[in-house]
Amino acid sequence: MSDNPFLKYGISDAVVEMASEAMTTASSVFRDIEKVREINQLRVLDAFRNAHFAEAHLGATTGYGYDDMGREKIEEMYAELFGAEAAYVRIQVTCGTQILVACLFGILKPGEEMLAVTGRPYDTLASALGVEKKDDTFTGSLLDYGMKYNEVQLKPDGSPDLEAIRAAIKPETKVIFLQKSKGYTSRRCLRADDIKAVVDLVKGIREDLIVFVDNCYGEFVETKEPCAVGADLCAGSLIKNAGGGLCPSGAYVCGKKDLVERVAERVTAPGLGSHVGPSLGFNRQIAQGLFMAPHVVAEALKGAVFAARMLEMAGCTCAPAFDEKRGDIVQSVAFPNAEQMVNFCRNVQSCSPVDSFVAPEPWAMPGYDAEVVMAAGAFVQGASIEFSADGPVKPPYLVYMQGGLVFEQVKLAVMMAVSKMRETKN
Repeated sequence: MSDNPFLKYGISDAVVEMASEAMTTASSVFRDIEKVREINQLRVLDAFRNAHFAEAHLGATTGYGYDDMGREKIEEMYAELFGAEAAYVRIQVTCGTQILVACLFGILKPGEEMLAVTGRPYDTLASALGVEKKDDTFTGSLLDYGMKYNEVQLKPDGSPDLEAIRAAIKPETKVIFLQKSKGYTSRRCLRADDIKAVVDLVKGIREDLIVFVDNCYGEFVETKEPCAVGADLCAGSLIKNAGGGLCPSGAYVCGKKDLVERVAERVTAPGLGSHVGPSLGFNRQIAQGLFMAPHVVAEALKGAVFAARMLEMAGCTCAPAFDEKRGDIVQSVAFPNAEQMVNFCRNVQSCSPVDSFVAPEPWAMPGYDAEVVMAAGAFVQGASIEFSADGPVKPPYLVYMQGGLVFEQVKLAVMMAVSKMRETKN
């Protein structure tokens, strides 16, 4: 009788030994992740205690949602944790792109410029800004309403190009925009010290410039959030890190009080702002998700580190490398060919708690110049804090992997993928 507990998954003793070696090599990285988790978990616990959060705050409001005590306590905790004056946390916001666009419409006026200092934003946001438009059709984008856009590329090492940023700031520049996560690119993610360097530069030029950070995928990866290092505003989705895998929808904004209220007025209406927005019974999921977030993010990070090390050992190119510093939960892996890329996504799907029996197939996804393969068996549709993997099926055959509520799920999927890769070679 074999003592290999992975044998029933078709994983050989040799791959189990590889996994054991990967775990040993990555042990010091795991310990660093656990240290950050402990600091953040205690910060979260302190926020709950400081807010005097009570069972009464788990209740629901309907209709307009005036004087929702639970919602107000949750926003108080978010503000403390993100180093901000105020926060706006609502279940009604559907995705990160929606809240980012609301932020930009709230803090920019016609004629003022948004300067993206991490290069072109991800596809969906670029479309909403209007920078990818091919004709003059009115779509209601930022540019359609008279705002302006400019961008500065990152340096070759992935750090902000401070001199290029300085040169690009003009009298009409109002918002300095940073996308912390690398998203679906090969660049490294930003870290807190990168954001602070941009803040220090920008505020030294003009105090009225607004530093706004897309914080999606980055929450609780480090011990300091963007506003804690000087950003004026940051925003993200509750079905990513900050929701702890429990929120079914929603988003947050943290920052200076006047800016947060201006954003709230874009989501609701001028004069109503943050005063309306019923919790509809979701205060429990939002609060408990926030409490669980540091632990869940640490599980996702451990999964990414293990995947990077194990797949590096199997001959793949991974970014970041297993022992690089991280500022988000995204892990990219370059496979030798399309078959191995698609098989990896199928292994991710087969190790999912939902739709494990489904085999992902590449398909012609709108907006892409190649077929895209996607694996995501999640309890919440599109929740990228849950384990998922996807990418366009074209050279260099990059899969973007993120999330994982539990480390063991990620570990199993990666081991299965490596087993199949070894079988193909043999």
